[in-house]
Amino acid sequence: MSVARFSTQAPSWMGTRAENVGIKAMDIYFPSQYVSQHDLERHYGVSEGKYTIGLGQEAMAVCDPAEDINSACLTAVSNLMEKYNIPWSAIGRLEVGTESLVDKSKAVKTTLMDLFAQHGNTDIEGIDSKNACYGGTAAVFNSAAWIESSAWDGRYAIAVAGDIAVYEEGPARPTGGAGVIAMLIGPDAPLAMERVRATHMENVWDFYKPTMDSEYPRVDGHLSNECYLRSVDVCYNSYADKFQQWQDKAFTLEDQDYAIFHAPYNKLVQKSFGRFFLQDFLRKGDSIESLDKYRGIPLAETYNDRHLQKALSSYTKPIYNEKVQPSELITKQCGNSYCGSLYAGLLSLIANKADTLQDKRIMMFSYGSGLAASLFSLKVRDDVTFIRDTANVKERLEARTCISPEAFERSLQTREDQYTKYDFKPEAQVDSMFKGTYYLNQIDGLERRYYSRSMHTMSAPLAASLASTSTVAPVRRAVFPRVAATAGAARASSMLRGFARVRSLLK
Repeated sequence: MSVARFSTQAPSWMGTRAENVGIKAMDIYFPSQYVSQHDLERHYGVSEGKYTIGLGQEAMAVCDPAEDINSACLTAVSNLMEKYNIPWSAIGRLEVGTESLVDKSKAVKTTLMDLFAQHGNTDIEGIDSKNACYGGTAAVFNSAAWIESSAWDGRYAIAVAGDIAVYEEGPARPTGGAGVIAMLIGPDAPLAMERVRATHMENVWDFYKPTMDSEYPRVDGHLSNECYLRSVDVCYNSYADKFQQWQDKAFTLEDQDYAIFHAPYNKLVQKSFGRFFLQDFLRKGDSIESLDKYRGIPLAETYNDRHLQKALSSYTKPIYNEKVQPSELITKQCGNSYCGSLYAGLLSLIANKADTLQDKRIMMFSYGSGLAASLFSLKVRDDVTFIRDTANVKERLEARTCISPEAFERSLQTREDQYTKYDFKPEAQVDSMFKGTYYLNQIDGLERRYYSRSMHTMSAPLAASLASTSTVAPVRRAVFPRVAATAGAARASSMLRGFARVRSLLK
């Protein structure tokens, strides 16, 4: 089994600029239960294949009603830190991208600080980023920018991206899902961000959440699909122009080894890659009989053209299976995780193709309604099999439990009934959760939230006992350097020890 090699020395950052900044490690949290899209088709009385073929989905992750975005992010960050043996003092920035708000003022990041404060580290920059499904990419961009800036103190950043996606009764309900990805951002990364990227933003009302007493969004599905595809077109052309300036050559499909898209549902991903093909065709000036007539037609008139969509699907199928299909594993099994969707695709690609990814370019298209969109690229500079082995995605997906559509509906009804409730303790089904999952155990009379964790599998004694009895080969984890604490972190650590001493004496 291949093992990542990291320096055992703390980064030397004074007077130097970080290079090859990107993703050094990543992990995902998805719940232990799911509902089958086949079962939902029968339950809702729709035609066979409406969700499995029409949407391109296989299953949808279902959170326990006692899970919220805070608990899901607590689980994701804890797992990242513990699985990769990252020192808690080595984190200098933490940013969360999510739209699943449980408080209009207090950031999810502040809840995550409980994990670091108990280890003496409160010197951590960053806060939440919000714009529909784009917040995760904003968190990644901001984390990378911090490391490349003059303010960087030599430590790593963590970007957290994810949501719990739920919809009211109706045609959108099967497009929900859940998942949170936590990513370690740093220099000399195996997944390095390239310098070229393109962004497109507009003011549109395709998906939004103005109702403060409900988790459910207001959605104009037709408009949202059109905005998504228009953003693909604009970003592709802008990226191609910038790439040509950077590399002094034209950008084509041959320059992208893989393409990953934000995936509300898989059928939209297929249409989006078709737009890549169309833009590539228009820029090259090639002749394809069934496409030539679209050269003089405004792009706005092509987004709902079924004949064009079928033609693009036919032309791109072999390329799609090679460049896009390997990134669909998690999104087809867990559904839409909003901010986490794009990065679930990246982790899926690693799960499927880690052995052959080195030196490949991965295109990343991020979209958030409202709207904000970016196209950027990652270069795989080093071995990433350690991420595949540590995240262990395929085995974890297989370990989930399938629940009935009736149980799914009851779970959503409970979430809806409890959404504005306080001064109570949710009835969490802890026994059905993956070990190490955080969950909400109380909202008190002042609407403050408190969390617990199911049996923690990463503790040293338990890990040792499991290693002696498990039939699964142990994963050799990457070892990240322990970074010297800054003076501020040292002072904060001393203060926290003092507070702990006072609490002990009071008890």
